[in-house]
Amino acid sequence: MSLFTELKTPITGVYQQPTGLFINNEFVEGVDKQTFEVINPSTEEVICSVSEGTEKDVDIAVAAARRAFEGPWRQATPQQRGKYMLKLAELTEKNLNLLASVESLDNGKSITLARGDIGAVAACLRYYAGWADKIEGKTVDVNPDTFTYVGVCGQIIPWNFPMLMLSWKIGPALATGNTVVLKTAEQTPLSALVFAQLVKEAGFPPGVINIISGFGKIAGAAISAHMDVDKVAFTGSTVVGRAIMKAAASSNLKKVTLELGGKSPNIVFNDADIEQAISWVNFGIYYNHGQCCCAGSRIYVQEGIYDKFVEAFTKRARENKVGDPFHEETFQGPQVSQLQYDRIMGYIESGKAEGATVEVGGERHGDKGYFIQPTIFSNVKPEMKIMQEEIFGPVCSIAKFSTEEDAIKLGNNTVYGLAAAVHTKDLNTAIRVSNHLKAGTVWVNCYNLIHHQAGFGGFKQSGIGRELGESVLNAYLEEKTVSIRLGGAMF
Repeated sequence: MSLFTELKTPITGVYQQPTGLFINNEFVEGVDKQTFEVINPSTEEVICSVSEGTEKDVDIAVAAARRAFEGPWRQATPQQRGKYMLKLAELTEKNLNLLASVESLDNGKSITLARGDIGAVAACLRYYAGWADKIEGKTVDVNPDTFTYVGVCGQIIPWNFPMLMLSWKIGPALATGNTVVLKTAEQTPLSALVFAQLVKEAGFPPGVINIISGFGKIAGAAISAHMDVDKVAFTGSTVVGRAIMKAAASSNLKKVTLELGGKSPNIVFNDADIEQAISWVNFGIYYNHGQCCCAGSRIYVQEGIYDKFVEAFTKRARENKVGDPFHEETFQGPQVSQLQYDRIMGYIESGKAEGATVEVGGERHGDKGYFIQPTIFSNVKPEMKIMQEEIFGPVCSIAKFSTEEDAIKLGNNTVYGLAAAVHTKDLNTAIRVSNHLKAGTVWVNCYNLIHHQAGFGGFKQSGIGRELGESVLNAYLEEKTVSIRLGGAMF
């Protein structure tokens, strides 16, 4: 097969799309020469086919990463590593429209949000480039010295933020001197393959960054269980996270970090600025088509403003522009795949069957593509499926509460603990409730404001470890104690 194909987007026109596996700074066919189709979620049509990586290809990529780790990447100074990363950030910004367009093409997210993602990718890479020469050891009275690199890192990213998750994974890994074998989601491999060209252009030594397109049960499983992968980082569902932990434990006990699912509460008190709260609640659930692990899908509104809030929020949801992701005014594009579309529609039907009230939406949008109307359920009960399980789509449930204690109890009534939000004008209320919510991130009078300088991760079944900020760096380092005896007798 050809390792490139000619594609076209409305923003960039014709461009050359890599379709091979990126191993050792080259695009190559998979060993078994297998391919799979990539579907445009807006049209349900095939965009192109890409090489499918299997266990054999993972072996080759891991070997390339190991050679780079033991060779040129280990020999590079921290300052040199930082320069490579800064160059990659610069090239990302230079190619922002191309990367964003490819992201919209195979993911379906609006071009406006995609541009924001790519800008955040560059910022994340630049931030971790700054850390490259600031990883320090320590000397104490008994003469130990600390720190060495982990080695080869396997990284498995999801389809909801393909480029952004790539940067969250490779940024800290590279800054701390590791090499990477990264598997993209089978639904959205294209933007990472375009990005791979920039890796080579930035001057990275061969083998430092390897990108595999493939399926989780094959390539992802091979990475998780590989005996020469020293650390695996995964973002995705809790079910798959458990499987990765088992594979890591039963192989070489590799280090694991997991950023998993969520069922996040968005709590609105009587004294909140209703107009502002509605704006943030809307953004909290419908951003990225609801395909966000920290989506505020359980909305709790205090009884004094409940009726007014439901009416205004329903009106706001109807105003969201759903449609072609390449139209600048579009806010919500299609769901990523037929499988995901069917899954979300199944939850909507479940909500209806269990007696919840559809305030708005609840149906397909249009007759082509995987589009779903922004949906709000009211008259929900805590035990309903739509209140307990992660839907991962533009669907939320709204319920009332009476007291602060009720809000905390309802907010924590979930197996997840990724994020939460509190809307109130009372700072004391905000602090008290934030302290009692079992969530890794709590926003006050806002939502979805994630920044590369602040750690992000969950409590309970929402994961292990943290992404972003300084918090993530230790996950990519091993502490080593070196004791040196400076001559003299033992006793």
